[in-house]
Amino acid sequence: MKYQVNASGCPDPVGRASKGTTAGRLVFVSGQIALSDNGRSLLGGDVRAQASRVLDQAEAVLSEVGLDLDDIAKVTVYLTDLKDLQAFDDVYCERLIPPMPARSVVRVDELPLGALVQMDAVACR
Repeated sequence: MKYQVNASGCPDPVGRASKGTTAGRLVFVSGQIALSDNGRSLLGGDVRAQASRVLDQAEAVLSEVGLDLDDIAKVTVYLTDLKDLQAFDDVYCERLIPPMPARSVVRVDELPLGALVQMDAVACR
């Protein structure tokens, strides 16, 4: 069975999605962009600032089910410019400890609200 995760520390995602869901031992964190607390606007800043906010939001979803960033098994990162990957990694590697999750990085033409980065994740309990 699938259950919705409703984390108070994470704004509602853009579009029609749950903040996260669980299915068995797996926790799926919806794609996160750097949203303001009310979820109506994008927080400005460079990719580092947006990456930090995205990780905060993912962490809020995971903490709702007793997990943290270190429980992530798979991450997909979407960047509008692959030149920003190093800046994203600077923040990412400060927040996650080895062994690092499996990861895919995808360049996209555009993200919601003009975001520079979006990240979704799968964690395991």
